[in-house]
Amino acid sequence: MANNKLNPMKEIKVSKITLNIGAGKNEDLLKKGLKLLQKLSPQTPVKTTAKKRIPAWGLRQGLVIGCKVTIRKDAEELLRRLLVAKEKILSPKNFDMEGNFAFGIPEYIEIEGLEYDPELKIIGLEVAVTLERRGFRIKHRKIKAKEVGKAHRLNKEESIAFMQKKFGVTIQ
Repeated sequence: MANNKLNPMKEIKVSKITLNIGAGKNEDLLKKGLKLLQKLSPQTPVKTTAKKRIPAWGLRQGLVIGCKVTIRKDAEELLRRLLVAKEKILSPKNFDMEGNFAFGIPEYIEIEGLEYDPELKIIGLEVAVTLERRGFRIKHRKIKAKEVGKAHRLNKEESIAFMQKKFGVTIQ
């Protein structure tokens, strides 16, 4: 008896999308970034702080330098809207060796469903997408956390193929 179905454990899914806006020491840009992230997602954005002191850039530990929000629910729907802003074109350089990928959107008005807000002016943001398979929970669980097996991990080629098949992305 031939088994033509794929192993359900090998199915790839979008685990989460992290939207990030770096503001540096600019308080005004930080407030605008928080407002933009609030418009994009139902979750409340959080402020990110500098982890170490860099005197040349005028940074000190604990200084607020940006904001981010992580979306897990309806992540695929949001990803479709964000990919339209990039005209569904990604580079192989956007993908890392673990199958995750990231890209930047220079102007938020290119995102489907968002209109220009004179209060925000023009702001860009970074989108980081985490892809995973079923069973990846073992590396995050509290009791008996383990490494994901080598054969089960995602690689760059698999994630590129997934994005081309599921979202119609062109790789250039």
